[in-house]
Amino acid sequence: MKFIETLINGLSMGSTYAMISLGYTMVYGIAKMLNFAHGDIIMVGGYTIFITMSLSGNPILGLLAAVIFCVALGVTIEKIAYKPLRGASPLAVLITAIGVSYLLQSTAQIIFGSAPKMVNIANLGNVKFAGLNIPLYTLITLGCSMVIMIVLSLFVKYTKTGRAMIAVSEDKGAAQLMGINVNGIIMITFAIGSALAAFAGLFMLMKSPSLTNTLGAMPGIKAFTAAVIGGIGSIPGAMVGGLLIGVVEAVSLTIPVIAPYTDAIEFLILIVILLVRPTGILGKKRREKV
Repeated sequence: MKFIETLINGLSMGSTYAMISLGYTMVYGIAKMLNFAHGDIIMVGGYTIFITMSLSGNPILGLLAAVIFCVALGVTIEKIAYKPLRGASPLAVLITAIGVSYLLQSTAQIIFGSAPKMVNIANLGNVKFAGLNIPLYTLITLGCSMVIMIVLSLFVKYTKTGRAMIAVSEDKGAAQLMGINVNGIIMITFAIGSALAAFAGLFMLMKSPSLTNTLGAMPGIKAFTAAVIGGIGSIPGAMVGGLLIGVVEAVSLTIPVIAPYTDAIEFLILIVILLVRPTGILGKKRREKV
């Protein structure tokens, strides 16, 4: 029974990583860039929830405000910081992304200070089922994340905008010749990724109510690890990688001997998978045009 509880907790945390990972993998798959500021969008969403709940006390309004603000911020960052570098070298884009990340962290520290803020989302209690004692926030996180990821997969596969995303990811030049607004599709991708980051911020605060300007730093790195493990650029791969990292983390934390080395174990899995399968679990090799 204890193992099943641990597994459910791991899937819950893994689904949060998967949501963050989707932001990385979609931006890379379509814009071919690594947005290392993505984890800090989670932090911005967390502070937006904090401010909204301080005024209204309603977590639903907090989430709605976080989604709106994070989407606006993500689109603004793309337009100001990344769009001018569309034809620049990958190194220039990477350095810019790291700079944006530190800018967001420093701005949050200036505004809110370095002391943790407590975000007291409603105490949801536990649910007893078949002898299991499971926190309700765990089930909410797992359920909502799965629904969001399924809807996103259907959106990409069956809608006109989703098919345009696939076309842009395959060949920007050809997509533009077919009348697709490449810049608009990239902007929509950033908007979707930022909205997912806002949801991830809420789920993380439900698990731990302490909010600092580095809230999204380590989860962002782990989510990027999950994206690479699953296959960077693959939406199903991001889901698989996120769930795998979450389960490994939950199981490792229950074993006292290896609990202090949980992060190292997760990154070791990344190294092993890249040695065995460099494209990731569900990644595909792409031929480079000469």
